Amino acid sequence: MASAMEKPGQHRTVLLDEAVDALITRADGIYVDGTFGRGGHSRAVLARLAPAARLIAFDKDPQAIEVARGIADPRLNVVHGSFAQLRDVLAARGGVRVSGVLLDLGVSSPQIDDPARGFSFRHDGPLDMRMDPTRGESAAQWLAHVDERELIEVIRDYGEERFAVQIAKAIVARRAESGRLGPIVRTRELAEIVARAVKTREKGQDPATRTFQAIRIHINQELAELPVVLETALESLEQGGRLVVISFHSLEDRIVKRFFQSHARAPAVDRRLPIRAADLPSPPLRILGRVFAGEAEVAANPRARSAVMRIAERVLA
Repeated sequence: MASAMEKPGQHRTVLLDEAVDALITRADGIYVDGTFGRGGHSRAVLARLAPAARLIAFDKDPQAIEVARGIADPRLNVVHGSFAQLRDVLAARGGVRVSGVLLDLGVSSPQIDDPARGFSFRHDGPLDMRMDPTRGESAAQWLAHVDERELIEVIRDYGEERFAVQIAKAIVARRAESGRLGPIVRTRELAEIVARAVKTREKGQDPATRTFQAIRIHINQELAELPVVLETALESLEQGGRLVVISFHSLEDRIVKRFFQSHARAPAVDRRLPIRAADLPSPPLRILGRVFAGEAEVAANPRARSAVMRIAERVLA
């Protein structure tokens, strides 16, 4: 099994075998791992490909790129940047189409577990949260100037947090004390501010969970970029090519689900017009299904509990 390739103590790749089985339709194709992470999926894909095949792997995280460049395989092409750059990468190769695209969304365990990255409320560290720490604004920098209304919207919309107003007001009130206490620059302090603002706690969930998710999504523009990424993936697929997407929260999954449905549905025909449905172009995608982690995987890796993998196939190229 592909999961045997995972090294002890490393990030556990979710739905590893299921994703690779769904992705690969021919061993000599060109494939894309749009979110390399720590390389679990990429290594498993390479193990199934022929010598003439190619795998293009993208990641924003410099640490992930360092891991990827440590894989001594001439079939692997590593790109430091967003998967949204795929169009340009393929254009440089003569506009080739690919046999499959895999997207494993969200934050990897090494990112969460490294206090220096600032993703987790469980570890005290600098309040950063950037997938690529060399680019853009950190969470601490954003919190230092964001107005209360925008902060409420981010926490409410990206965290689905019912206490968004109380949390935002608490953050802004604490920020007003920056002259005396200094700015909010540590993950632990932000988690404590949120915990004090949330009066009712969900069983089994830290009160800071939704707020940290919301700020991370905003800082990295994850939901804004996802529709662009999905469109890029679709237009890059050859006929019969597969698009496999693993998401970890309802906001991501909702976008993926709607994208698949909208591109697998034949256009509506106005009965008042002399147009037959048969004369209209066929939808470009066929939905092949969705997969959840089994009980054994969830027991071994609790992060897999929230994972949803959706699979679609390009019908017309």
